[in-house]
Amino acid sequence: MKSKFLKYMLLLPVLTMISNGCTKYDDINTDPNKTTQVNSALLATSMILQITKGDIESTKGFMQSFLLSKYLTWGEGQENNQYNKLGRTSFSRITLLRNVSPMVGYATSPELKNSYEGLGHFIRAWQFFMTSMQVGDIPYSEAVKGESDNTLKPKYDTQKAVFLGVLNELDQANQLFSTGVDFAGDPIYGGKVDKWRRLVNSFELHVLINLYKKTADADLKVIERFKEIVANRPLMRNYDDNFALAYNNTAGQNYPWSDVPAGSGNSFVKSNYTMLSTNLIDPLKELKDKRLFYFAKPSPVKITAGLTQSDYNAYIGAEPSNAFSALQTMRVGKDYSDINNRYVQLVNAEPVSVFSYWDLQFVLAEATIRGWISGTAAQSYYAEGISSSMKFVVAYTPDLIDYNHNVKMDDAYISAYPLSSGVALTGSNEQQIEKVITQKYLANYLQGSKYLGWFENRRTGYPKFILNSTTNLNTPSTKFPLRWLYPSDELDYNSDNVSSAIQSQYGGSDDVNQQMWLLK
Repeated sequence: MKSKFLKYMLLLPVLTMISNGCTKYDDINTDPNKTTQVNSALLATSMILQITKGDIESTKGFMQSFLLSKYLTWGEGQENNQYNKLGRTSFSRITLLRNVSPMVGYATSPELKNSYEGLGHFIRAWQFFMTSMQVGDIPYSEAVKGESDNTLKPKYDTQKAVFLGVLNELDQANQLFSTGVDFAGDPIYGGKVDKWRRLVNSFELHVLINLYKKTADADLKVIERFKEIVANRPLMRNYDDNFALAYNNTAGQNYPWSDVPAGSGNSFVKSNYTMLSTNLIDPLKELKDKRLFYFAKPSPVKITAGLTQSDYNAYIGAEPSNAFSALQTMRVGKDYSDINNRYVQLVNAEPVSVFSYWDLQFVLAEATIRGWISGTAAQSYYAEGISSSMKFVVAYTPDLIDYNHNVKMDDAYISAYPLSSGVALTGSNEQQIEKVITQKYLANYLQGSKYLGWFENRRTGYPKFILNSTTNLNTPSTKFPLRWLYPSDELDYNSDNVSSAIQSQYGGSDDVNQQMWLLK
C-alpha cells in the first residue's frame, strides 16, 4: 500500500514575496525561526499542493464538486451546485503560475533545471486546461507576464490556441523529465521524475480525449498525437501512480471528510447533511457492484424493516433534482443511504486523486472504441479501469463490518465483474461509450479532478442527469448550463480583452448557456 504524507504542508505560505517582487525588511522585522530563503523545492511544494490540496479542499468545500456532478445531495440548505446554478469563476489558477519561472531559475544544476522546468510546464498545462474548461477563451500567451513584460492586461487566446499550447507544454514536460533527475519539494511522488513523466503523458491523453470532436483539425492532430503517446511514451502503471494526496493523523493533514478528535470537528458530518444520489446508488445496485457496500451505508429504515446490511435493496439513493423540500422530508424520514463510515472515522481514509490510473484506462478504452488506437481490446482497458478502482477501494478499507457491511471484494470477484452481464462492453459503439463513462463515474466517487463528473456529462451526455425544470436554478430552467461566467476582476481590470473574447465566442453575451469551441 502506498504511503504518501503531507510533510511539506507547513511550507505553503512561501511565496508572497515571489509573487509581488522581493522586499527588503529591516532586521527587526525578520523572524529568526522562519526561513528567509526561497528555493526551487519550496516553490515546487507550494504549487503542487495548490493544484492538489487546493482543489480537493476540506469539510463542506470537499463536497461541492460532487454536488454539481450529482453524486450526492446536501440537506443544510439549497445548494446552487446541486441545482445547476453556475456563477462567476476565478482566474486564481493562472496567478499561481507566477512562481514557475523563479522555481526554474533557482535550480542548482542543468539536470535539476530540466526537472523543475518539466514540472513548470506540467503545472502550466494543468492550470490553463482546467481554467479553459470552465469558460472557453482565456489569457494564455500573455498570461503571467506582468513582471517580465509589464503586460498588465493580457490578451485572450482562443480555446483552440490554449489547447494547442497545453498539448505542446505537456510534450515539453515529457522531454524535460526524460533528461532530468529526481528533485526535492514534491509531496506526491517524492520527486521521482519517472512517475512525473508517466503522469504528464497520461494526462495528455485525457486532454486529447476531450478534443474528440476536433479530430479533423489539421493543427491539433488529435489522433496522431494520441497514437504516438500510447506507442512510444511511458504511462501510469497502477493506482500507486495516481496523482493523489494522501492523509495522516496530524491535525490539518487528515482526510477531508473525517470527523475524529485529530480532525477538524466536522460539524457537517455530525448533522448528516449528505444523502447519496440515485446516479451513484442505482447503477451499483443494478450491476450488483460490491463497491456499493464500501461507498455507502444502508438505509436505517430498511434495516429496521428486516433487510440486512449486505442486501442491495437496503441501499436507497436520493434523486438530486427533486425539490429541496422533498429531499428534506426524505432526510428526516431516514430512508436513504449516506456516506460510508470509513470516510468519516478514518483520518487517512484513502488518498484522493486529481488524476488516476483508472482515468487513464477508461480514456484508452474510449479511444479504442472510437477507432483511434488498436492492438488491445477496449474491454481489456475497461476491465483494468474497473478492477484497479476496486483493488484501490479494498486496499484502503479496513476489514470491518461497518466499512464493507460484510460484503468483500476478493480477487475472484474483481476479475469476474468486468465480464459480467450488463457490465461487459457489448452493443453499439455509443452503448459501449456509455458503459465506459458510467464506470469512470462510479470509480471517481469522492475522487477525480474538480467537476470531472460534470465535465464528462457535458462532453458525452453520460451519466444521464435528470433535468427538472421546476427545481433547476439555471435560466432558462429547461436547459443545463454549459459554462461559468468570466471573473469579475477581468471585467473590472481587463475589460477590453475579456469583452472582445465574449464577443468573438458568444456574440457579446457572457451567458452560462453559450457553447464554447470545445463542445462544437
